[in-house]
Amino acid sequence: MAVQFKPLHPLLAAEAVGLELAKPLSPAQVKEVVAGMDRYAVLVFRGQQLDEDRQIAYAKQFGPLDLGLRKMKKGQPHRFKYDELADISNLKVDGSVAERDHAKIVNNIANQLWHSDSSFQKPAARYSMLHAVAIPDRGGETEFADLRAAYDALGEDLKREIAGLEAEHYVLHSRFMLGDTGYSEAQKKAIPAAVWPLVRTHAGSGRKLLWVGIHATHVLGMTLPEGRMLLMDLLEHATQRQFVYQHHWRVGDLVMWDNRAVLHRGRRFDLLQRREMRRATTEDVEQPLENAA
Repeated sequence: MAVQFKPLHPLLAAEAVGLELAKPLSPAQVKEVVAGMDRYAVLVFRGQQLDEDRQIAYAKQFGPLDLGLRKMKKGQPHRFKYDELADISNLKVDGSVAERDHAKIVNNIANQLWHSDSSFQKPAARYSMLHAVAIPDRGGETEFADLRAAYDALGEDLKREIAGLEAEHYVLHSRFMLGDTGYSEAQKKAIPAAVWPLVRTHAGSGRKLLWVGIHATHVLGMTLPEGRMLLMDLLEHATQRQFVYQHHWRVGDLVMWDNRAVLHRGRRFDLLQRREMRRATTEDVEQPLENAA
């Protein structure tokens, strides 16, 4: 059965129908999903029964997996048997809900800032796949902003101004902003900062996009204040409501997005209510896809 895509927003996001992700995809199905990602950048798969093994197996069909922040946390306790699964939850290692002053909560709040997964490293992330295990009674939605449409909507003068400019992205920039400074020197240096152009071309669609987000620290060649104001102005532009799809979670949803094309953020929820998500992410490297013909 061919995959069907039902648009969820005028610019981005579609529900993908016709796949059971717990089973291996055929080469043709892998290509259909990739084509859907190039078009919509966010795909929603409803009612997926995925344990850790099956989620990892699904993700590996789209490339090598990214460790992300786990590179800073080698040897530290982890709720999952795979380091490649990110624990996007308000839960402690024993599975209980974390207290509001627990370090785990910082991650929940940092995720409420607009970002692209792993833009702070090279290679950065390509696809993220987030699976809902438990959701709060209200709140906790995830929003996605279309960086392609944001670039298209820029004025021609601003497009010329930012052409050729580059910004540095650093893993702990958002944490420092939130007052979370309890990191060792080794952790601070575990993931070197990455430099990216403000304007990139999406490899899958050929469209130009505005590459900004909370991991960006400064613009090379500009004073710190001037560069940060430019980054804030561009981020404000890119996250206007007309560019944003908001996903309301159901248990069993798997949402897959292209970090090269969209920013995302979680929304506020009652931190004393259980919100449990697992995320697998692929690196943005060029190599044959597993299962691809």
